Amino acid sequence: MAKRFTDSKIQSLKPTNKRAILFEDGGRGFGIRIEPSGRKSFFLEYRFGKGKERRNRVLTIGKYPRVSLTKARSIASQSLAHVEQDVDPATQKQTLIIANRDALSVADLVAEYIEKWAKVKKKERSWKEDERLLKKDIIPAIGRKKAKDIRRRDIVLLLDEIVERGAAITANRVLAVTRKMFNFAVGRDIIDASPCVQIPAPSKENRRERNLSEDEIIVFWDKLRDAKMSEEIRLALKFLLITAQRKSEVTDSEWKEFDLEDKWWT
Repeated sequence: MAKRFTDSKIQSLKPTNKRAILFEDGGRGFGIRIEPSGRKSFFLEYRFGKGKERRNRVLTIGKYPRVSLTKARSIASQSLAHVEQDVDPATQKQTLIIANRDALSVADLVAEYIEKWAKVKKKERSWKEDERLLKKDIIPAIGRKKAKDIRRRDIVLLLDEIVERGAAITANRVLAVTRKMFNFAVGRDIIDASPCVQIPAPSKENRRERNLSEDEIIVFWDKLRDAKMSEEIRLALKFLLITAQRKSEVTDSEWKEFDLEDKWWT
């Protein structure tokens, strides 16, 4: 007969060559299994249904110590309350597992945003820039996570990393497109709320109103030929002028972003 569980009591339980089952206070209901491998997991045994349909049911709560004793006891208590309301906690758990399995990952959301919104609402150059930013900075960092599980802190830390690599203005652009994408997700009932709410732009931007005239562009291009600089820098400056991209975007770019056959920078 087991008394009320404590952490020290659970930690002292030793495995045998057969599965051992202990119930708290020696009764039925909340218990713990000890497998021959040494794995310990909490469970709840209960009866559910009415009349002839009433059956014994078992809800696996979770492995110890990943699920703490306090947490497990709380889940057991909530589950018994659900039983009183004619809600089967085991079926409810399975429904949640299926819902979580079917929930979109951030990478899935990026694809849907590009196909369903960006390509429809934006010009090609603009949506391709959205796609490039998302593929470069969002998918590698949080692409495998479920979109519904992303929190504001995840976005803040991601932006911090971009700023720390010396691309503060890029961080602003990533925040803008990420905010737009999560707003899109809210509108399509993929998530309940955007994690980008109340996140300020990481960097202050100085608007540049000055544009080079056609004659100035010609002079700049010609002077580059005799300028004292490495060929790499000369080509980078020409690339900046031709593409009108930000310096950080060019300096941070990688060869895998370039499709030389189709002549696209993605």
